[in-house]
Amino acid sequence: MDIISDVLSLLKLKSTIYFRTEFHAPWGICVPAYENVARFHFVHRGRCWLSVSDSDQKVLLHQGDLAIIPHGMEHAIFDPIDAEIKSLEHATSTYAGEGVLIYGNKNLGNDTQLICGHWSFEKDASHPLISMLPNHIHIEYSKTSGTWLEHTLNMIGVETEVNRPGHEQITLKLSESILIYAIRDYLISSNIDIPFYNAMRDQRVLKVLQALHSSPAKSWTLSAMCAIANLSRTGFVNRFVSLVGMTPLQYLTYWRMQLSRRLLIESDNPIIDIAESIGYQSEAAFGRSFKRLFTATPAEYRRDYRKISK
Repeated sequence: MDIISDVLSLLKLKSTIYFRTEFHAPWGICVPAYENVARFHFVHRGRCWLSVSDSDQKVLLHQGDLAIIPHGMEHAIFDPIDAEIKSLEHATSTYAGEGVLIYGNKNLGNDTQLICGHWSFEKDASHPLISMLPNHIHIEYSKTSGTWLEHTLNMIGVETEVNRPGHEQITLKLSESILIYAIRDYLISSNIDIPFYNAMRDQRVLKVLQALHSSPAKSWTLSAMCAIANLSRTGFVNRFVSLVGMTPLQYLTYWRMQLSRRLLIESDNPIIDIAESIGYQSEAAFGRSFKRLFTATPAEYRRDYRKISK
């Protein structure tokens, strides 16, 4: 089983492209923090700098580069490196919401064209694979030249320029696939230690994760998991915790709760049926586990979600 696809499908990504920009140096914009989103900036032409609020690091983005802010943190994009940073509201104060956002004086400097947007996740949808990602991901054009990612990003750039019929849906669907590609590329190529991804490279732990994901309703025991991993109880638990960040049984409960959360909001199935579908024989036991994670009973969660969604 493909764990990455399994996790991302549960998060229910939804793409939004704000605008195509044309910035003229000197310029600088602060993008505010926002929950449950991963923001992105694709440098269609020119260059700019990126800094994220919790870091002093400044990253130079060249033409063709893609920057992703996985946790929606406050960040700044600017050029040159010492440019004054203004608020996003200031930059968009005269923007009508259609066409190209133009900012800066055309006569003062070279232009930078960006395509900016975000991927949203449903509230409460989470997973260690995503939460363990860094504050930004920089995918350089030089490392993607000739790949599907390069062609897809260029296609988005063309579609936002020509404004042909259907361009909005095309760009949105293409951008949704980019996040999956970008996360996979980062996990494979990065030298940074990312525990959950290391778990997927550990064949013993991976076999257990695949088993839990494929049969979450099974009456799992620690002994059964140890048998799949072919490890002693102590050896398996220590290995799993170091890579995943929680015990095997804690992870099983976490994954079951995420699955049940989706069933609650996407179906009208009775709560006991949902409980049984993920391995609980008692609605009360299921309710206690659910409330520990989401601070609401299953019935309350379903009711509140539907109120907000109306």
